[in-house]
Amino acid sequence: MPVPEGTTVHHARREDVPTILRMIQELAAYEKESSSVEATLESLHNTIAFAPSPSTPPTAPGDSISPTRPARALLLFTPSGEAAGLALYFYNYSTWRAKAGIYLEDLYVRENERGHGYGQRLLGELAKEVVGMEGGRLEWSVLKWNEPSIRFYEGPSVGATRMEGWVGMRVDGEALGRLAGRAV
Repeated sequence: MPVPEGTTVHHARREDVPTILRMIQELAAYEKESSSVEATLESLHNTIAFAPSPSTPPTAPGDSISPTRPARALLLFTPSGEAAGLALYFYNYSTWRAKAGIYLEDLYVRENERGHGYGQRLLGELAKEVVGMEGGRLEWSVLKWNEPSIRFYEGPSVGATRMEGWVGMRVDGEALGRLAGRAV
């Protein structure tokens, strides 16, 4: 589906943090996990690598990716200037391909803005970045119950392949502390 003319996408800037947090909260509500959101304005300010603001001098750099700022975000705005979509991502690495790639942590298009091609546009922007850096892949996870998203990802506009042979694993909370203690 063609995206409406006048739609814009840019890398998140510091002044976009309230919008990012609001979209994270909306996504969590959609996934029935609102109580799991620990992100705050301050923590997002401290952990996202931001692009320079338009009001900064043209030579001013943005934030570099670092261990404490591992994430970047793309925001999509409607022709009327309303924030409609978020793609929060970080770089990863394929040992078998010996190439960098992008891992999409969260893709979110506001419910009332779905069906305009915004999700496809955000994924296209990320794919363009992977191609531009001669990367190996763009990947993400989707909840098994989220059939509308799975159909969208597997459909002709995106063309993603389901990774049936892989199981997501995670260590967090108290288990993370215990595991770290075993490295002593």
